[in-house]
Amino acid sequence: MDWDKLRIFHTVAEVGSFTHAGEALTLSQSAVSRQISALEETMHAPLFHRHARGLILTEQGELLYRATRDISAKLAATSQRISDSKNRPQGPLKITTTVAFGSIWLTPRIREFLDAYPDIDVSLVLSESELDLSMRAADVAIRMRPPTQPDLVQRHLMEMRYRVYAAPEYLKAFGIPKTPQDLDNHRLIIYGEDAKPPVSSLNWLLGEGAGEKTRRPVLKVNSIYGIFRAAQSGLGIAALPDYICRDTSTLVEVLPELEGPSFDSFFVYPDELRNSKRIAVFRDFLLRKIAGEMA
Repeated sequence: MDWDKLRIFHTVAEVGSFTHAGEALTLSQSAVSRQISALEETMHAPLFHRHARGLILTEQGELLYRATRDISAKLAATSQRISDSKNRPQGPLKITTTVAFGSIWLTPRIREFLDAYPDIDVSLVLSESELDLSMRAADVAIRMRPPTQPDLVQRHLMEMRYRVYAAPEYLKAFGIPKTPQDLDNHRLIIYGEDAKPPVSSLNWLLGEGAGEKTRRPVLKVNSIYGIFRAAQSGLGIAALPDYICRDTSTLVEVLPELEGPSFDSFFVYPDELRNSKRIAVFRDFLLRKIAGEMA
């Protein structure tokens, strides 16, 4: 098959129209349409359902699109490896991690990395779902659990532990709990039913020192970042991973003798990018920052 036609087909499948594909490829709409028609003749099968709202892949088109997507990803990886073979790390670096870790810990530190490596174009994808690195949805990931895919390289970053925090204004209004039993008289912010934190004991704070009593939370939130913001506002007391409050004076640790569950974070990337310089310098940057803060 003609690679030029496949390249045009892949772009059309990505954007969903001949017009937008032509703009991306600097071709006319009619030229794109002719190339797709010629490819369909070669394949002896229609690749798109043509509708007034746009184009929809046929079953045969889906099969071909999966193949061109794989080829495109491998070409992109090869291009980056060639680029990274130069002395100075450069090129795009797409990083994915959780909303809380990305927003609170990573983004305040990313400027230092960009100042050191201005030729690396960083983009962050913050999501609670794990993107498929093998399909190049991102180049690297910082994850709060070990990866399960066998073709991923992993490097342990740091252990994180849940501790108990509240805003100074809350403690001024409601007092500072001296013992776990004192939590009976405080407003607790906990995880909601749809939360997916990295530990199994979701709401351990509800049971600390409670005995037979049942504590009623003031608020349930399905994300760490949401709980952090609620605690910041002075709503109540919350259990949060310790990395969240390392850099902020807006929360105060209470009941320091209480240690909640812990979990580990990992730096993860596809094996095919093992020799990428831009990934290596970012990994080393993270390890230096963590080592300095843990010292």
